[in-house]
Amino acid sequence: MKLDQKRRVFLKGSVAATSVGFAVGAGLLTPSAVLAAWNKSAFEAKAVDKAIGGALGNPTTSPSDKISIKAPDIAENGAVVPVSIKADLDGVTEIALLVEKNANPLSAIFHLPKGTLPDVSTRVKMGKTGDVIAVVKANGKLYSARKSVKVTIGGCGG
Repeated sequence: MKLDQKRRVFLKGSVAATSVGFAVGAGLLTPSAVLAAWNKSAFEAKAVDKAIGGALGNPTTSPSDKISIKAPDIAENGAVVPVSIKADLDGVTEIALLVEKNANPLSAIFHLPKGTLPDVSTRVKMGKTGDVIAVVKANGKLYSARKSVKVTIGGCGG
């Protein structure tokens, strides 16, 4: 890289950092506006119903066959269990993913803007065998589905 190119990269970085510094100093950009919201009570809840209530406002859900959970029947590594949730419901605004037997059951909350396809994927940690629970908020109502996942120790399948 030539000296002129290095200088341009340095100057661009300096201008960007200075602009952000001025915006923070002027109160136009605050750290709380930059960081994602943290729902502490929901994520620290020890019971599934408390976590659902904290995350979505109401612990009462109705079972639905319009929610599908894709996860392995047997997870050989509980530290990284892939989970996908798809809802065939209209008006979905939020999807919560919980792992029933974890010390803190709430694993993720997805807030979906209007018009977004309600299909999310992530990886969760599972301490032991139990249910993965999907709770979907659609048109102000809560719907849920469960899938049992067996976690093996050491990947032995037993």
